[in-house]
Amino acid sequence: MKDVNYRTVVAGAIREEMERDERVFLMGQGVQAGGSYMTCEGLFDLFGPDRVRDTPISEDSVVGCAVGAAITGLRPIVEILYCDFALRAMDQIANQAAKYRYMSGGRMAAPMVIRTSCGYGASRAAQHSQSLESMFFHFPGLKIALPSSAYTAKGLMKSAIRDDNPVIIMESFQFYRTAGPAPEGDYTIPLGKAEVKKEGTDITLLAISAMVPQAMKAADSLAGEGIDVEVIDPLTLVPLDMETIVNSVQKTNRLLVVEGGTKRGGVGSEIIASVVEEAFDHLDCPPSRLAVPNTPIPFASNMEDLVLPNSASIANAIRRMLR
Repeated sequence: MKDVNYRTVVAGAIREEMERDERVFLMGQGVQAGGSYMTCEGLFDLFGPDRVRDTPISEDSVVGCAVGAAITGLRPIVEILYCDFALRAMDQIANQAAKYRYMSGGRMAAPMVIRTSCGYGASRAAQHSQSLESMFFHFPGLKIALPSSAYTAKGLMKSAIRDDNPVIIMESFQFYRTAGPAPEGDYTIPLGKAEVKKEGTDITLLAISAMVPQAMKAADSLAGEGIDVEVIDPLTLVPLDMETIVNSVQKTNRLLVVEGGTKRGGVGSEIIASVVEEAFDHLDCPPSRLAVPNTPIPFASNMEDLVLPNSASIANAIRRMLR
């Protein structure tokens, strides 16, 4: 294990999978030059234009090409610069890639990966700062992974590329500026297994994507007040590891879900509904959600800070639940 830049880890995972399987190839805007976040750096030099393909700014066309390649036996990876722009390709994602296996009676599959950035924190304003995992969460047939570290970015990427279903990997661009420990060589992290980041007894704190570091900060600060927080990172929303979540709630008797998306219609609502169905008798108070208010993300950084969850607002929410 050594500290590795998040972007380097992502590029390395793709490189290793392209070396392992000649069916894997990469498409996206500027990927031959390394991609907008340099998460594809060096791949064009190794694999050339046939397997590292620059594309126009046309997300619907690019994802459509990937669907066609996938159902004919290849394993494409598509990079979409912002998840906001994936809305241009929702028909290809939700009506084509997600449904090929079902509509063909299992005779066809669409093994493809869509990588996209999400989140906030750099004054990118309303059209470039959304976390839209709840939209993809709604469609059967799609798998969704949200890595929260260099280690999970590599392991989830490899599992997604090898999976026979379409997988959307949503990477918070806050992580592109970070580094963290990751093993060298080949390893995978299974899709559908949550990680207990910190064990605790007083409340279960389920944090998604960029909220994981904020949740850990909040848990550390509350420890000084004698509050023992259990922090869970789901890693994937589809499949969702409800067993780990429910087991934790049965131990702590409380649940707070924190996410970077909009509160209305967010994934937190569905997770809480499932917990109520499976563990209602273990709850000592109503589960709670902490998310972005029902407003577009502001451009000004000080206004952005007002609407986004952080370690302080997470800690305050937990204090209220423990009164």
